[in-house]
Amino acid sequence: MNAITKIVSLVSLTAVVLPCVLFFFGTVELNVVKWAALAGTIGWFIAAPLWMSNKPEIDDAEVQI
Repeated sequence: MNAITKIVSLVSLTAVVLPCVLFFFGTVELNVVKWAALAGTIGWFIAAPLWMSNKPEIDDAEVQI
């Protein structure tokens, strides 16, 4: 599951960046960039927290008070 969410978040990030670069070179129109960036942003905010919020397990022997 962790690997899948990393892949989805990478694809989503690519969906945000790549259309912007293509628009800069005149390959796609602005409307396409807006929709791709919106879809990529939504995908990123759904997928990224799933793998970024993993908390490491702390052993009681390692904690000093």
